Amino acid sequence: MTASMKTMEFPMVLLRLADWFLYHFLAISCYRAAMKLKNHAYFFLKNPSNIKSSHHFSLYPNASKCNLYGRKSQTLVCDIHNCLLRSQSFFPYFMLVAFEGGSIFRALLLLLSCPLLWVLDYELKMRVMIFITFCGLRLKDMDSVSRAVLPKFYLENLNLDAYEVLESAGSKVVFTSVPRVMVEGFLKEYLSVDSVIGTELHSAGQYFTGLVSNSGLVVKHRALKEFFGEKRPDIGIGSSSLHDHLLMSLCKEAYLINKSSIMPREKYPKPLIFHDGRLAFLPTPFATLSMFMWLPVGIFLAVFRLFVGIFLPYKLAILLGVATGVNIRLKGAAPQKSQNGKGVLYVCTHRTLLDPVFLSTSLGKPLTAVTYSLSKMSEILAPIKTVRLTRDRKQDARTMQRLLREGDLVVCPEGTTCREPYLLRFSSLFAELADEIVPVAVNTARGDTREGAEGADVCRREIEL
Repeated sequence: MTASMKTMEFPMVLLRLADWFLYHFLAISCYRAAMKLKNHAYFFLKNPSNIKSSHHFSLYPNASKCNLYGRKSQTLVCDIHNCLLRSQSFFPYFMLVAFEGGSIFRALLLLLSCPLLWVLDYELKMRVMIFITFCGLRLKDMDSVSRAVLPKFYLENLNLDAYEVLESAGSKVVFTSVPRVMVEGFLKEYLSVDSVIGTELHSAGQYFTGLVSNSGLVVKHRALKEFFGEKRPDIGIGSSSLHDHLLMSLCKEAYLINKSSIMPREKYPKPLIFHDGRLAFLPTPFATLSMFMWLPVGIFLAVFRLFVGIFLPYKLAILLGVATGVNIRLKGAAPQKSQNGKGVLYVCTHRTLLDPVFLSTSLGKPLTAVTYSLSKMSEILAPIKTVRLTRDRKQDARTMQRLLREGDLVVCPEGTTCREPYLLRFSSLFAELADEIVPVAVNTARGDTREGAEGADVCRREIEL
């Protein structure tokens, strides 16, 4: 009898743990949802005018019908989530922070949390994503991601109608439950927003703890009352959600964003600079899952192509590269070596870190590449010779002169990669060093970089001399 009781002890412990989990994550979520409905009902009963407006939610005019003229003296309020951005979910932007600011393991953990996120209410879902994304993340890494990564995806997902209304106003204030550190830099630098009221995160020293500050997640209509007091903003724009309607009901005018209008690149408020070596697609759950499924194959292909480029002759390397999905198109012909014995200086656009490598392979001869900030690991793995510059003009000139006497040289004068079709500020030192200067235009395409994982199996480069 005692032995049988002991064997039943372990299953009972499991049942108690399961009961605890269901209570804390499901029952509490349902309770919070019920309390929110109760609070909203109390809000409308306490303010009868809001009951009337609630029956006319669908009567808010569309943002495309807003008169954009003569509003420079007016104040506009809105949210970035589901209003300024066309994306319905903010998960991809948390994934960008987790991957680019944290690590691939943090990104994998966030992806694995998706089934749990689907069953949680909005507040718990936001808190879980914040904890996984920010726990132990350095403040300076978040700052780097907010400047170099997030603006690309925010700009590509801007809602044109919402942006035009926002741009027409003189004063702009954004209220959002999204962490302020994720959106403030973009909103102020690219959209000229005056104030951003978002969820504040707790930090310890130079690291985030992953917890929300004592003030909790921002509730938009409450934050608006605290910010403006008795004054009412002139314009409010938002989606059809209840929280947005509560926000818009406190404004003199309100306009509904009920359709997604794509923002053309030519209408971007400022040029977008996006560097190589970062995710080039919006990491939705499906796209991120595809990336992780492709990762083992991609690593194998990268190692194979690296081996081919280092150890095999150029013609054979090109043949095997084509067999694994590399497509190179070369326009023009390689110039002859100058009569004074110096090498030829090739001046590249700097679309990716591999541009000098593909130029060397396409020409079928060894080149030396000069770099400013290439990592030690990249220098070791590079299939061509690399020489580090110091940013001291005189010393760099002597180094490049010596290398030109030894052979052909390739330089990327912009100093940093840029995926976008812009020419960045560059040094003119290269123009003073060689008699033969050959400009090289490199265009790169890698799979579908918008809707799915980056297609490392298909790599196309067009090189024009």
